[in-house]
Amino acid sequence: MGIMANLVPREGKFFEYFNQHADRIAEASRELTLLLSEYSNEPARAGRVERINDLEHEADRITHDTAALLQTIFVTPMDRDDIHRLISRMDDVLDLMQDAAESLSLYDVHEVTTYAVELALLLQNGCERLQAAVALLSSMKNAAEILRLCREIDTMESRADRVMRTAISTLFRSESDIRQLIKLKAIYELLETATDRCQDVADVIEGVVLQNA
Repeated sequence: MGIMANLVPREGKFFEYFNQHADRIAEASRELTLLLSEYSNEPARAGRVERINDLEHEADRITHDTAALLQTIFVTPMDRDDIHRLISRMDDVLDLMQDAAESLSLYDVHEVTTYAVELALLLQNGCERLQAAVALLSSMKNAAEILRLCREIDTMESRADRVMRTAISTLFRSESDIRQLIKLKAIYELLETATDRCQDVADVIEGVVLQNA
């Protein structure tokens, strides 16, 4: 039976908020990938960072609206703590993407590596699967597909871990400029941590499915 079955409109609003937030996560991940993969296009950098900032601010408003609704509604479509955890951890993903984008400018990074681009692509793949899983969450008829997407998010996170280890090893072996080393290491860590937070969202979704399917 679908979670949405027999819900009044205000209760179903939670799923609208989840979808709106997940859409912004996915778009920000694409912007971040383009920012890094086309980093030599200096005129476009500021526009991409600004768009990621806008998406993060929009997502913050959605998070606030979700929390406000949670305070004013008695019957919720899933456990109240799960609603809070889900929207909060989704917000963490976008916060880290914003941090990564802004740090490129703050640290005055002039060029990025293929490892940074690879980490961004893995993050994008995870975020797009997160978006797809969230879109299916209102009906437990989708349980098997949601769980499959959550497993794929876990795979992206594991791959990002491996890329991160290789990237850091290469950095310490080959980068002679200590300032560049510190800057790139920080960017790698933000990107990899964002994939960790993406998996945290998947863990919440998986828990919701297993409780309700």
